[in-house]
Amino acid sequence: MIKDALAQFQQALSGSNCRLVAVSKTHPVELIQEAYEAGQRLFGENRVQELVAKQPELPADIEWHLIGHLQTNKVKYIAPFVHTIQSVDSLKLLLEIERQAARHNRVVRVLLQFHIAEEETKFGLSLPEAEALLRDEAARTLSHVQIAGVMGVATNTSDEQQLRHEFGTLRGYFEQLRREFFADDEAFREISMGMSGDFRLAIAEGSTLIRVGSAIFGNRAYPAA
Repeated sequence: MIKDALAQFQQALSGSNCRLVAVSKTHPVELIQEAYEAGQRLFGENRVQELVAKQPELPADIEWHLIGHLQTNKVKYIAPFVHTIQSVDSLKLLLEIERQAARHNRVVRVLLQFHIAEEETKFGLSLPEAEALLRDEAARTLSHVQIAGVMGVATNTSDEQQLRHEFGTLRGYFEQLRREFFADDEAFREISMGMSGDFRLAIAEGSTLIRVGSAIFGNRAYPAA
């Protein structure tokens, strides 16, 4: 089932500039290994504790993406191996990633997370907050963090017009930041948006990374209480 689902997504992505992040949160390493053997290399996890437990059990060339809200005191646990942190929503967090990556002599890619949804529970920056963050002198001297783009979580809705508007808003933020801060930085190229139910709309609006879990792995495998 996983192999077939991945093949369908690769077909859907063909011809686009978009890659698939297989969201493996709550799913066991056996299923992640199955996806790996089918050719998948980008995997996303929401929780630091779960990611730290899984990472040693799986192939070293997996590109791990932390896609959930990240507390500064937990950065140290993933700094030795995480490839991309998609959920940077403060200067404090950005500087802690720099500090912990430096300890391991690594460069960690990050995405700036924006609040684009109607739900108030979603994390993320506003455009003025992101601009202030990037203008801060500390953010302009990073050597172990590479700001590679933006991320957003759209409203959980079936309203295609609203989804297109939110995805278009995030793309607009990306383009404005690229003009203002990253005009000469080819590494700033990622727009992470779109999940199982709305990925086709996200791709049409310019997504370069879609985050898909249930459509690949099935329903979440929560542990028994």
